[in-house]
Amino acid sequence: MEKRINKVADLIDKEQLKTWLWDAANILRNRVDYMPYILTLLFYKRLSDVYEDEYKEVYERVFNQMKEKLGDEKAKKIAEIEAKKKSWHKYQIPEDCLWERVKNTPVNIGEKLNEVLMKIEEHNESLRGLLTRVDFNRKDVLPDQKLKQLIDHFDRYRIGKNVSPDLLGEAYEYLVEQFALTSGKKGGEFFTPKEVVKVLVRILDPKDYEEVYDPACGTGGMLITAYYHIKENGGDLKKTKFYGQELNDMTYVIARVNMVVHDIKNADIRQGDTFLSPHFTEGGRLKKFDVVLANPPWNDKNLKGLEENIKRAPFSGDRFPFGIPPLGTSADWLWIQHMLASARDDTGRVGVVIDNGALFRGGKEKDIRAKIVEKDWIDTIIALPEKLFYNTGAPGVLIIFRKNKPDNRKGKILFINASQDYEEGKRQNKLRPQDIDKIVDAYNDFKNIDGYARVVSLEEVRENDYNLNVTLYVTPIIERDEVDIGEVWSKIETLEDERGSLKAKIEEYLKELQVI
Repeated sequence: MEKRINKVADLIDKEQLKTWLWDAANILRNRVDYMPYILTLLFYKRLSDVYEDEYKEVYERVFNQMKEKLGDEKAKKIAEIEAKKKSWHKYQIPEDCLWERVKNTPVNIGEKLNEVLMKIEEHNESLRGLLTRVDFNRKDVLPDQKLKQLIDHFDRYRIGKNVSPDLLGEAYEYLVEQFALTSGKKGGEFFTPKEVVKVLVRILDPKDYEEVYDPACGTGGMLITAYYHIKENGGDLKKTKFYGQELNDMTYVIARVNMVVHDIKNADIRQGDTFLSPHFTEGGRLKKFDVVLANPPWNDKNLKGLEENIKRAPFSGDRFPFGIPPLGTSADWLWIQHMLASARDDTGRVGVVIDNGALFRGGKEKDIRAKIVEKDWIDTIIALPEKLFYNTGAPGVLIIFRKNKPDNRKGKILFINASQDYEEGKRQNKLRPQDIDKIVDAYNDFKNIDGYARVVSLEEVRENDYNLNVTLYVTPIIERDEVDIGEVWSKIETLEDERGSLKAKIEEYLKELQVI
């Protein structure tokens, strides 16, 4: 151990870290679904490097205390025994499972990795299921040569205590985002653009004494953004609790690892179908939260056995009091009802990213929408620009709900049309910092802004038959360039003169060639 811990740690900054991870992904791209493998190796190396740093700190402290009294040899033995004690380490890594022991495995590397990761899980209850969901022993797509190349690449930098959780977490999120960007529709299923999440979190404004819940948490990005919002506002992060549920097995694992990488200790992420088996209960009832936020699957019409299975699901009557859409129709307002049922009656704020069609579709959806409007729970509806999301070019909307509105907002809904404010990109558009600020300021001000925001009475919504389409209430002012008719006409005349001159020259050339 002593020789190993004296290895010089290369310092790495944010951009180097991002490049390093993306280069690792490129080693496996076009060969396998690379993200689970890259993130698992990253997590394993982080665990190993931190363990060695913890060992080194204790070893050096004890050795320096003991060497004058006992001499170097005895001091070394005592320091080694002390440094291996479980109490000094957040996670237990058996010595034969450390990165330095594994990296030089000559053959059957995948099999060795599988064994090591399983052993680490056995020694750490909190890591069960996080390291063994991927199989590295797949020589058809991961031969020893390719795994050796990947391990050598990861060996370039230490990512122990020299890399803060915030820095490593940001790099982790970057890789997840890049995977979403290059995976098209598949990527959009688990990742929401961070700028959209920032808008939602800043509006909902979670506090350090509150509980935050995402029932369709994907890789955990919304909960992590809420965590940093509280941190940046000086909150006590030991007080706040974060809860998430995710259906997809691998995405759930990524979310859990995401929490560990960001060093978010008070997060409870569970795997399962939120509709059929909601995991968070309290006192035999559905648990209530202060802040509920999510980007659930949009306009999902493929929920198997939706009506009958949902009716038999736990707390169905409490969660879906306004009705269950029939099989084959959208589940958007089913998600919204679950989120509203999960919010506290007094402090509860709910924010959802959803398909624009949820605002105006008819049938059962309209019936549910009308009942929620009449409850006066809809606070604000925000129309977003198009092409922000990875799995669709559709614009999407944010809907903010409050069960207990402030007096000045009661009986009213704020409509914000933010569809024209964005930075245009080749593949994806993006909200700029000033666009985010403009939306949040308009929400907080709660007043009319020409072409951008309008406070609308519930009576007007009733007159529009509960159609909540933002463009029905706020039409954006699109600036157009002024046209100087005289200047345009002058240019036309100039072009006509040039055309006549060119035609005359062509006729002269043709006469010389005796064509005409």
